Amino acid sequence: MLNPDSLSQLKGLKSQMEAEKERAEAVVKGTQARYGFAVLDDGREIFIPPDEMLKVFPDDRVEVCIRPAKDNKTIADVEKLIDCPLGDFTGRCVRKGKALFVEPDLQHLSRWLFIPPHARNGVKEGDYVRSAILRHPIRDGKPQAKILSVIGNEETPGIENLYSMAKYRLSTDWGAASRKDLEKQLSECRPLSADFRQDLTDLEFISIDAAKTQDIDDALYAQISDDGWTLFVAIADPTSYIPPDSDLHRDVAARGTSVYFHGDVLPMLPEELSQETCALSEGADRPALVCKVAINDSGQVGEYEFMEATIRSRAKLSYYAVDQYLNGQNEELMMHASPLEALYQVYRALREHREANHLVMEDRQEYRWIMDDNKQIDHIEPFEKLLSQRLVEECMIATNRCAARLLARHEASGPFVAHPGFRSDRLDETRKFLEMHAPDIATTDLMTVQGYREIMRKLSAAEQALPLRAMVNRLLTRAELTTRPAPHMGMALEHYTNCTSPLRKYVDFLVHLQIKSILRDKPADLVNQTMVQEVSARIARGRAATLEAERWLAGKHLARVTQRQEDKTFSARVVHVNSSGFNVRLDDNGLEGFVDLRRDPEKFSYDKWTASLTSTTRRFQLEQSVELRFTGVDRDNKYQASFELVPGCGLKPAREEKSSGHI
Repeated sequence: MLNPDSLSQLKGLKSQMEAEKERAEAVVKGTQARYGFAVLDDGREIFIPPDEMLKVFPDDRVEVCIRPAKDNKTIADVEKLIDCPLGDFTGRCVRKGKALFVEPDLQHLSRWLFIPPHARNGVKEGDYVRSAILRHPIRDGKPQAKILSVIGNEETPGIENLYSMAKYRLSTDWGAASRKDLEKQLSECRPLSADFRQDLTDLEFISIDAAKTQDIDDALYAQISDDGWTLFVAIADPTSYIPPDSDLHRDVAARGTSVYFHGDVLPMLPEELSQETCALSEGADRPALVCKVAINDSGQVGEYEFMEATIRSRAKLSYYAVDQYLNGQNEELMMHASPLEALYQVYRALREHREANHLVMEDRQEYRWIMDDNKQIDHIEPFEKLLSQRLVEECMIATNRCAARLLARHEASGPFVAHPGFRSDRLDETRKFLEMHAPDIATTDLMTVQGYREIMRKLSAAEQALPLRAMVNRLLTRAELTTRPAPHMGMALEHYTNCTSPLRKYVDFLVHLQIKSILRDKPADLVNQTMVQEVSARIARGRAATLEAERWLAGKHLARVTQRQEDKTFSARVVHVNSSGFNVRLDDNGLEGFVDLRRDPEKFSYDKWTASLTSTTRRFQLEQSVELRFTGVDRDNKYQASFELVPGCGLKPAREEKSSGHI
């Protein structure tokens, strides 16, 4: 039995050890495994063992006790929850025995969360749901969830779209305040009566769009001039109906873009505006922002003028009908022959000039998904871009160029669409790539529009032995929104923006506001960097939602095709190569997926300079044809389709090639 002095010494030692422990606030960082890390405010990352990770969620802010462990390692024990930012989330209901759980669709959170009976809200096994945390696991490591709503199940028509909308938090309804703003504007706003608006209703504008399109946001007219043509592009004018400081405007900004799913659409504007009041419908007087631009005989975009006007479209023509007319197969449009012939001449001049002096994106085979009544893919058919679509595209590009020139001349705060070209952190790698594959242009200036154009044209030349244009993609940046004018390398233009789709894109909507400020002699300073970043994020979110829904639909379609035909194989081309394997695009339908070579019994070496993977017996490189079998979808990787190689598929490697690292 210890005497009082010994007890006092032990208590003192214990107090000393407790005082020597370090305590700090940290944010929990999850991993694909069961363990995690505590990221301290000073940047240190302390290991959190699996038992402690059961008490927290990724991104929780907690207080931890940092202590030594075996092997001189340091670990963090979670002592207190400070904040849990995890709000509502999507997932799938799963069953284990008699208990129901939600499997969260969250990165780094792979654990199932128990749903107590009183919080199930009618959910059944297999349902896709919106959930929230009911009970945090901080005390005993046993979290609970509650079901907020059931989205549907595998049998729900369009479940892929509905689930992606919920997962990426895309707005599907308009708030009461926005609806009130809309009703007020529709009843009180009279933009056609404005004194400053020019009357252009005598010009024979026509719209060319898909037959079913209702949100018609542009109409065209062209006439012959002394040295070429005068092109008029009328653009719908929704900014006349949406006050800048209104709840409706804030809702539109929060959406950022119309999001198009197969079988569903989430419009950026209320349909009362986009399909009725603002749409440039046939025979209706409409407010419009009109770009009048001179095009000379060689296709150069010359002097231009923007004006607020009233226009009246003479006809809504379909792409298909106009294409037939331009190819001499449809005489029904003879009543519109004069504007159509002039527009066709403008198109040819603009296209030839762009091909000679700028960069034109190469066309690739496109495909159309034909959906059934359950919003599933019935079949996929190839189609070529029509001549009429190219005509409209060239007129839109010319208008966008004029808008960018106007914003730049008046030092507007954007938004501009810029494409920096080569990645600034990979310029040395780019020069080495050119030295290896195109030494005659290796010293070309990488940072100028002229230099970039010369390089891209050389790499795209048909006589190249390797697909150099595709190979260089990994060294390029993406286009981005900016508040200051900057080159668009991808098009080889000094400035560029978008202004021709204000019913569908908030960037175009903002450009309209800026142009109107200029026309009214006001500062064009309505855009700032925060706005640009926010709209970029919203566009990216919509793109991610549609991509995930498309992958899900594509995986189901491939599964059905494979089930109908035993031992079904697909012909494809390699479109991207990395150290793990390669992405493919199927020849028959354009669907994409991944071949994971890490599962192959052979070891492959990845060579970034030739964009290839090589083993002792096989080689795979960009644009190579391969034969595949569909093996399923990777739900953890946003429903990416997975394929395996048909035995014997692959080029024989050249003897002199050396490995640059195994995978």
